[in-house]
Amino acid sequence: MAVTKNDIRKGIVEAGISGEVVCVHSSLRSFGEVQGGADTVVDAFLEEGCTVLVPSFSYDYYIPRVEVIAQNGIDYNEEPFEPNGKIYNVETTDISSDMGAIPRAIVNKAGRFRGYHPTNSFSAIGPYAESLVSCQTPEDVYAPFQKMMEMNGHIIMIGVGLTKMTAIHHAEKLSGRELFICWALDENGNTIRIREGSCSEGFGKLDSAVEKYEKRVNVGNSLWRIFPIKETVKACAEAIKKDPSITHCDDANCIRCNDMQKGGPVL
Repeated sequence: MAVTKNDIRKGIVEAGISGEVVCVHSSLRSFGEVQGGADTVVDAFLEEGCTVLVPSFSYDYYIPRVEVIAQNGIDYNEEPFEPNGKIYNVETTDISSDMGAIPRAIVNKAGRFRGYHPTNSFSAIGPYAESLVSCQTPEDVYAPFQKMMEMNGHIIMIGVGLTKMTAIHHAEKLSGRELFICWALDENGNTIRIREGSCSEGFGKLDSAVEKYEKRVNVGNSLWRIFPIKETVKACAEAIKKDPSITHCDDANCIRCNDMQKGGPVL
């Protein structure tokens, strides 16, 4: 039987997050079938008074490296890719295919707001959407998470695990790591530095650091894992300080993990 909007609203109420600011990481397929698709999920959160933040990354806006920076997660012996000259603006509906159906629905929805970061933007919809993403800049990529922490928001993992929790990248920054540097074009076509996080394939190792804050709710076939962002990010930051290897993926040769474990780029 298809999951309905009312089923999703009941899940939101059970999770105790009605009216809150939430960051949603999601797999629409995890529900089984949803009556009305991704828009139904978004509308359910909005009708419960939530402000919904999602990653809306757009990888087409990278340009090739323009300087060599030590410990920057880049193999400088590889040939750089060809630039396409694309210039990002917050009105674009461009979004990379791996972001999923729910972020795509929000990016294409009237009344949404999108942060100014050419490759790692966040988009939001709901009562506090504009204030949530207007603080994002190319150099302060995870500012929306800091804002969410001030607002006592929650992270909702809908059918996905911690490897998709982008707020852990903010925890890396709070732990003292430097975020990686890449490059893009600004609105005038000038080359600018932008910041982004590391490889996230090892983030599941942080389960033990955050499990005491977790609440679980089932909606259809989908398991929702709900985390208070302030406590979760702080716990992850402390775990990273204690054991920098905890975020490393299973690939010993992963240059992004290796460089981030050392503290990130040396400026």
